[in-house]
Amino acid sequence: MPQKMKAVVKTRPQPGAEWLEVNVPELKPDWVMVKVRAASICGTDVHIYEWNSWAVDRIGSQKLPQILGHEVAGEVVEAGPHCKRIKAGDYISAETHIYDPGDLQTMLGQFHIGERMKIVGVDHDGCFAEYFALPESVCWVNDKSIPPELAAVQEPMGNACYALLGENADVAGKSAAIFGDGPTALFAAGLAKASGLTQIFVVGMSDFALNIAKKMGADHTLNISDKSVNRLEFIRDQTGGYGADIVLDMVGAPAAIEEGMKVIRKGGRYSAFGVPPTTPVPVDYTNGIVFRGIQINGISGRKMFDTWYRVKNFLASGRIDIKPIITHLFELKDYAKGFEAAMGNPRQCGKAVLFPDPQELAAAKNQFLASWLTPGFVWADNRSALRQQHHISTSSITIG
Repeated sequence: MPQKMKAVVKTRPQPGAEWLEVNVPELKPDWVMVKVRAASICGTDVHIYEWNSWAVDRIGSQKLPQILGHEVAGEVVEAGPHCKRIKAGDYISAETHIYDPGDLQTMLGQFHIGERMKIVGVDHDGCFAEYFALPESVCWVNDKSIPPELAAVQEPMGNACYALLGENADVAGKSAAIFGDGPTALFAAGLAKASGLTQIFVVGMSDFALNIAKKMGADHTLNISDKSVNRLEFIRDQTGGYGADIVLDMVGAPAAIEEGMKVIRKGGRYSAFGVPPTTPVPVDYTNGIVFRGIQINGISGRKMFDTWYRVKNFLASGRIDIKPIITHLFELKDYAKGFEAAMGNPRQCGKAVLFPDPQELAAAKNQFLASWLTPGFVWADNRSALRQQHHISTSSITIG
């Protein structure tokens, strides 16, 4: 086991991060050491990278330096002496909510929202590194047939799964309006299709992302910049005048929250996942919620480990293909390119995945090359040749 490793480290309370040589983390008795195979960039990572007001309030300069990242797939290289379930050689992903066994919520089975819960990459060092340590209790063992770039994004896919299915909700044959077009919203669109919803609306602001939503199974995509469409009337018309059975807020924008409350049918279910800015969001509590019988569910993380079990089964079934959401692949040392893509405006990125090992990156490139040679997708390294050979006219994937 080496003593040093390379990692993406937040060193100062300002935008950016650094590629540094640091100590390999200490292995606690009930923790495991993981050799990272793939890690994906999340919106939380972007907040910390940008060092916006959320990062200042949630982390603060006193916790720096800190390694970024929490969406991961890797191989266990060592297990602490108190570990009983996980062993060296296991291929795992990480549930990023580290629960405290003594919390009331934990004892009630609500592991993901404990009072003293800690979050990987936020409350302690994360996985944008060659090696990564975490408690055995939050390891999820993957089937070795799942490529690391797909195994790494099960965590955000789990957010979407929990938002859509809630507490074992019956969703087949129903309609859903998804507000937001980020990766988690795109996962939700695919899961909605795989779960048998018959009307899926995605409301967003990026034509690039909305095109991916269509590939994931959205029946209707609505760009908020299109003023020719009254979205409220359109969704009601398409649902027999009732409105959507389920509304998923995956963006947190006050305007989206307000609109979502209007398009939901009486007696519908509203999943609140997006995090609004610090300003209060006005809601008509009496007439908009109480008298309309709206059920509101706050979505924080994933149900442990029910959501992981469902995501595993969705992927194994072949009923959902999440590869269209993964649009950018880079070596970990090129993390700045990944963040640049994730932060682009206008956004031309779905999910960006980072690989410490260039051979793992090459294998992922080959897999995506084999599966994405279809109209609408190009291989960035040889774009013009592919266009001529496969009649491809547009670009929607970049491989670093």
